[in-house]
Amino acid sequence: MASADHDESQHPSDDAELGALRARVTKLEARTPVRSRPRIRSFFAVLLILVAAVLTPLSAVAAWAKNDVGDTDRYVAMMKPLASDSDVQAALANRVTGAVMTHLDIKALLDEVAPADRPVLDKALGRLSAPLTTGLTNFVHGTVEKFVASDAFEKVWVGLNRDAHAAAVKALTGSGGGAVKLTDDTVVIDLAPVIDRVKQLLVDHGLTIAAKIPEIHTDFTVLTSDAVGKAQKGFRLLQLAGFWLPVVTLVLAAGGVLLALRRRRALVTAALAIAVGGAVLGLALWVFRAFYLDSLPASVSQPAAAAVFDALVIYLRAVVRLVVTLGVVVALAAWLSGEGRAATRVKAMWNGGIGAVRDAAGFTGGPVGAWVHRAKPWLNWTVVVVAAAVLLVWDRPTGLVTVWIALAALFALAVVEFLDDDSTPHMLPEPHA
Repeated sequence: MASADHDESQHPSDDAELGALRARVTKLEARTPVRSRPRIRSFFAVLLILVAAVLTPLSAVAAWAKNDVGDTDRYVAMMKPLASDSDVQAALANRVTGAVMTHLDIKALLDEVAPADRPVLDKALGRLSAPLTTGLTNFVHGTVEKFVASDAFEKVWVGLNRDAHAAAVKALTGSGGGAVKLTDDTVVIDLAPVIDRVKQLLVDHGLTIAAKIPEIHTDFTVLTSDAVGKAQKGFRLLQLAGFWLPVVTLVLAAGGVLLALRRRRALVTAALAIAVGGAVLGLALWVFRAFYLDSLPASVSQPAAAAVFDALVIYLRAVVRLVVTLGVVVALAAWLSGEGRAATRVKAMWNGGIGAVRDAAGFTGGPVGAWVHRAKPWLNWTVVVVAAAVLLVWDRPTGLVTVWIALAALFALAVVEFLDDDSTPHMLPEPHA
């Protein structure tokens, strides 16, 4: 009887346990459809980050099209250094000399020289040791070389490139005009102002017959490519999207990070993906430069064309360096803020090294150190954000500027770590007997 009573007493508890198990199974079954939501979030997070990475090169090109090619002052600032470029000077000297000599009918012009001008002309030509035509060509070429190496040429060059800005706009948007024209997918500058100055210099040097040379219009090629005409519509769209496309790219990347389940890992991935997008653009510029120079006609100076191309994309390359550097720095900062084994080891080495310096100096932070200890995560992220903001707002940061900003950020992080004091008593080592 006792055994039967004992068995009967167990039934209510067994039923309660069974009911609890059934309720738990029912609850788990109810949660099963919800498990698909994390997968959907992860899918869209990855999708947004990938789209941001793909848009990164286009964003950089769009910003360059709007802010550099589309702005006259910035365009002139890019092209102004070419006035002192030896390859450009040599190409201009050859071009102007050829144009002048083509229009210089030596025999006819000599016959028209007035008797009063003969002594001056004979003195100028008497210094020529080569035959008359060759010697006169060398004389003209030397005069042109001296002019293109002077400060006066730089002023003329700046003025020409203010007009040449219309060439870039015309080449890539189909609008513009003036002294610059687009013919057969080739952008050229009319060198008539340079030739006029050279003619005056020739007259001043005794070659008075140069004054009888008619007005000469000759072209200096700035850009030539079969793809110029085809790229007009696409470049116009990039120019219109110059402001919004970078903003959309950042919003998409931020959306991908916020949507991800593991946001720190997503931030590392997004930063590296954007850095890779910038690197792809840098590689594309390098490849396009090689193909562009190889496709030039023989009449175009390759060294001068390379100098013009490099000047035109100098700030675009700076943007590439900025995007790659910023992406790597943000990824590194996000990785170090995590709890991974490697990140923890690196942080331990960093904290231990600075802590050893602090202990050796006998520094105690007091109230300031306690406050820094409490606010340390926010202070570290503030340093990273400020460094990134400075890099973004800096007008065309060079590689050296980027390095100095990174070093300043590291120094600020080291100062925060040095001031961190949780008021734990520091035990000094006992002296040896």
